Amino acid sequence: MATTDRQATTLALAHALSAAERGLAVIPLSRTKLPALRSPHRDEPNPPAACHGECGRPGHGVYDATTDPVRIRELFAAAPWATGYGIACGLPPHHLIGIDLDDKPGPESPGTSATLRELALRHLFSIPDTVVVLTPSGGRHLWLSGPPDVVVPNSASRLAPGIDVRGAGGYLVGPGSRTEHGVYATAPGTAHLAPAPCPRTLLHLLAPPPRPRTPPHAGQAGPATSAQAEGLIQFVLGARTGQRNTRLFWAACRAYESGMGEALAPRLQAAATRTGLPEPEARATIASAARATGRRG
Repeated sequence: MATTDRQATTLALAHALSAAERGLAVIPLSRTKLPALRSPHRDEPNPPAACHGECGRPGHGVYDATTDPVRIRELFAAAPWATGYGIACGLPPHHLIGIDLDDKPGPESPGTSATLRELALRHLFSIPDTVVVLTPSGGRHLWLSGPPDVVVPNSASRLAPGIDVRGAGGYLVGPGSRTEHGVYATAPGTAHLAPAPCPRTLLHLLAPPPRPRTPPHAGQAGPATSAQAEGLIQFVLGARTGQRNTRLFWAACRAYESGMGEALAPRLQAAATRTGLPEPEARATIASAARATGRRG
């Protein structure tokens, strides 16, 4: 590896550890802005349909995200080619929402920053002072904080043409990351800020009401439902320090979305406490997932 690459990796690790100190869960990224660690199942003849880290090995993208400094160092040691880091969105304590603005106006486009301003005027909200990350291509990432009971999905051009949103299950390239096109940097005057609360009107635009789901009838759970339930339990049991609350919240959301949340909640709570998460915190996290998915807490 070239000296510059080693320096980029060292800097990326330092920035990632600093972000984790602020409560932001991180993963190492390659120069292509993709997760640096490939799936451990890529060469298996019969890979699992949807392993999100239940196997206990790294290489599951944003599901590897953690705030634990020991685990972060392990991830970067496994990916010495990493030159950047990603920050997972939608996770406690910030429940980060990223607004991706491409500010390279074309001959018929005023740029997405102007589009966002027009949207704010139309819907009577204003963008607060918050963290702004400048991208090498001339764009900007606005960091906002969402409430714990609202799940903002990822989207591309749904809010407005050219404006992408990073929410639950997505990640933002962290400032200090080096990519093929240059370095991501915090805009002057915003590095000391915390992600500002997302305006309520904008939040409503970002998080449409969840589609109604028909829960399975009691006692009629099929093989697929049972397998999914066991997979969620194993996902929680596989949590390391710095991942326990995050994994429990994600698994509880999936359980409530599939209609088996009420039945599976006690087992999820028990699995979380086995990993060392205090019982009151586990109970509160599951209740938050119930609210976030529109179910009763």
